[in-house]
Amino acid sequence: MLVGAIHVVWMFSQWPVRTRAEFARKVVGVEADDLPNRFLTALVAIALFAAAYLVAARAGIVGVIGPRWATPVGTATVAAVLLFRGVAGFITSARKDTEFTYWDLRVYAPLCVALGGACLAVAVGTTG
Repeated sequence: MLVGAIHVVWMFSQWPVRTRAEFARKVVGVEADDLPNRFLTALVAIALFAAAYLVAARAGIVGVIGPRWATPVGTATVAAVLLFRGVAGFITSARKDTEFTYWDLRVYAPLCVALGGACLAVAVGTTG
């Protein structure tokens, strides 16, 4: 949920850096002219909020809306996407030397692997 909220902030700000160019290089790994627009950033935020809901529902923290099969399947999908992003980040960023890849190897990819592993544990676990 926090990562989704950060994407909402990024719709209006380049936090935690000072300039749009620095944000593009360090956080997204592109030139400032190639940054995603607010609409695309909002779509990512919505997807992240939906993913957080699915994991929380599967864990029994919030109520399930929709068919019961959707939460374990959705949570497993969230886990797969995060694990893929993390592993892909390690592979692709190890081949380059940019500001983005520095942060990808140290923060973004490990965070995705950790979150993906946690989501996988929730997906295969049972709820009481």
